[in-house]
Amino acid sequence: MESKSLGNSMKLCMSNEELQAWVERISLESFGVPFQHQATFNARLSSTGGRYFMKSHHIEINPHQLAAYGRSEVEKIIKHELCHYHLHLRGMGYKHRDADFKAWLARVGGSRHCQTLPGRMGRKPQPYRYKLVCVSCQHEYMRKRKMNPQRYRCGKCGGKLRLLALDETP
Repeated sequence: MESKSLGNSMKLCMSNEELQAWVERISLESFGVPFQHQATFNARLSSTGGRYFMKSHHIEINPHQLAAYGRSEVEKIIKHELCHYHLHLRGMGYKHRDADFKAWLARVGGSRHCQTLPGRMGRKPQPYRYKLVCVSCQHEYMRKRKMNPQRYRCGKCGGKLRLLALDETP
């Protein structure tokens, strides 16, 4: 079995050719349709388990998920990416929010989200740094990022908005 090096000291005991065969097998077993494009490992992926490319129809899988959680978790990630693949090629709803995608994902047993890799923290919650205030009705909208208030109107009354920076010291 061929070993591929993935950075510092982590070794992967599966080649891209083995991954390709694995994805093809899962596609036939779970979807009844062959996978006719390329599946590869991409060690540069850090916050996602895999990704599907709409233009080339190729799939990339994060090898760190395999090293950290094993084959069963990566199989769920592969099924997730294959849902994107097969739905997109059929012209159906392939996006995460689409009902077709959610139904297929549940049917084949794919994962909705991949697990956070050990040693990586999830996103740190950002504090609110700005407040939009409606000039007419005084309704307040809390914001984490700065924005141009002239491009928007109040959702309650349609009035103009004013942006205020929040004092970060209590």
